[in-house]
Amino acid sequence: MTFDDLDKSAAAQLSRRERQIMDALFEAGELSAQDVRTAIPDAPSYSAVRSLLAKLVEKKIVDFREDGPRYIYFPVVAQEEARASALQKLLKTFFGGSTTAAVNALLGMQRDKLDADEVRQLQEAIDAAARDEKSSSGH
Repeated sequence: MTFDDLDKSAAAQLSRRERQIMDALFEAGELSAQDVRTAIPDAPSYSAVRSLLAKLVEKKIVDFREDGPRYIYFPVVAQEEARASALQKLLKTFFGGSTTAAVNALLGMQRDKLDADEVRQLQEAIDAAARDEKSSSGH
């Protein structure tokens, strides 16, 4: 199953706590409910964490396996797929779907913090996008 196969509304509407749990799971790969509780800042009670994990399982974003008396939870989707979906939502919601507007906003925030290598990587990505556009338009 991929992120695209998931219920878009469920995947896109994660609470702050659910996103924290997903971040912890992406970082660790898999965790018990107690490990999740330890990994997130200002964690709620153990039963609240279990409830949040159950919601994520219901949304088909997280699954679990039994390990003796414990459940071990893990993300169903790859982090890159989750990022892509989140970025699409961000672009649509805040930038009217415009990649250019989003990149300009990011560059405006980070301009003084970019080193030469990061600028080179960005230029390479822009050059590759320009080449792709030329080849797809037949010019």
